[in-house]
Amino acid sequence: MTVARFLVVLDADSTLLQDEVIELIADEAGRRAEVQAATEAAMRGEIDFATSLRSRVAALKGVPLEAFERVRARVRPTVGVTELTAAVHARGGVVGVVSGGFHEVLDHIAPGLGVDRWRANRLGVVDGALSGLVEGEIVDAEAKASSLREWADELGVLVSRTIAIGDGANDLRMMDAAGLGIAFNAKPAVRAAANLVIGPQDLSAVIPLLP
Repeated sequence: MTVARFLVVLDADSTLLQDEVIELIADEAGRRAEVQAATEAAMRGEIDFATSLRSRVAALKGVPLEAFERVRARVRPTVGVTELTAAVHARGGVVGVVSGGFHEVLDHIAPGLGVDRWRANRLGVVDGALSGLVEGEIVDAEAKASSLREWADELGVLVSRTIAIGDGANDLRMMDAAGLGIAFNAKPAVRAAANLVIGPQDLSAVIPLLP
């Protein structure tokens, strides 16, 4: 079993990454405005995340798999992310990402950013195109909190030595479960509930907070 000194878990979209990946995919379907409005409502906590995700993914039906190469090329890592992951590793920590986004993007991007483990949703595929459905259980707020606790247990890390970083309402349970919950690039409700708020959109600002 790998043993770590501490664990840092980040959300992906608008935290690890500058973009909401589902909106980049929606561009390929010509439905970005519709999906963007639903994403913002979900992040503010106005709509149940799982219900919102299913409706947004339905709007992606028919997008061909080859579009993901274009989507991944457009994804922008957040400023300071590699500095943060390097600092975590230098101090004996582990970096995890748990996302309401998609493995189809994270599997390609996360390793190069220094992420050690990640969990996300999977998109259904039929005949080389998106089916408009989510495969398996949806990674929602409770799944995010559960992932943080499970990873901490696997790594032999006390929950008090975990840090959770997120921006949206579906990150609140994860942030509450962690020893330190940090609101980053966050919606007002998330800033109000967090232990700490980071204003500049630069993840290296988290480094002084590492154990």
